[in-house]
Amino acid sequence: MSQPPTPRTRVRRLPELGAYDRDTIDPIIDEAIICHLAWIGPDGDPRVIPTIHTRIGDALYVHGSAASSTLRGIKGGVPVAIAITLIDGIQFARSMFEHSMSYRTVIVYGKAEEVTDPTELQTVFDAITDQVAPGRSKDARRPTADEIGQTTFVKIPISEASAKVSAGFPEDAEADMDLDVWAGVLPLTLVAGEPEPSPDLKPGIATPDYVTDWHRPAG
Repeated sequence: MSQPPTPRTRVRRLPELGAYDRDTIDPIIDEAIICHLAWIGPDGDPRVIPTIHTRIGDALYVHGSAASSTLRGIKGGVPVAIAITLIDGIQFARSMFEHSMSYRTVIVYGKAEEVTDPTELQTVFDAITDQVAPGRSKDARRPTADEIGQTTFVKIPISEASAKVSAGFPEDAEADMDLDVWAGVLPLTLVAGEPEPSPDLKPGIATPDYVTDWHRPAG
């Protein structure tokens, strides 16, 4: 499904890298484990915070403490912008000017709506837990009513969004091709280290597969 670009989502710098179809946008959202949410505060100052997100169908959800000034400020329908970025490599060119990154990024614009339906809240708690480690929601204790009350979820429709994807090798100028300077791509991936059990973990509890085999889907 493709969404026509809006004046805000249209990619103007290197437009050939822009994409507006959900087949490109959704996998980037689903692979990332952090996003940055920006909004304009009541005092007119711009604000931005890093936070965890998840996608359910056509909606992007973010969460935070109910005491968060950001969540309290945006949950009533304030316009927001969300940036999600995955870095896949460093593009080394022969010239400094042509150095770049291999990346996949999504920008979403919309108005944040607070999630208040109890069933939807439970669904989003599961989804945002599994966003970081798929399967974790089946093991972890479910939130109590008090914990739900301390948490705020907002959702933004993925109806005004665009992706930008850069891959391949740097494009050096013809005049630089004979320079004795290495050029190419250094791929980057997010790699998990060795799991570290909590020192107060009960004896005999095995490390689950979603921890020992943790990885992000290939881009």
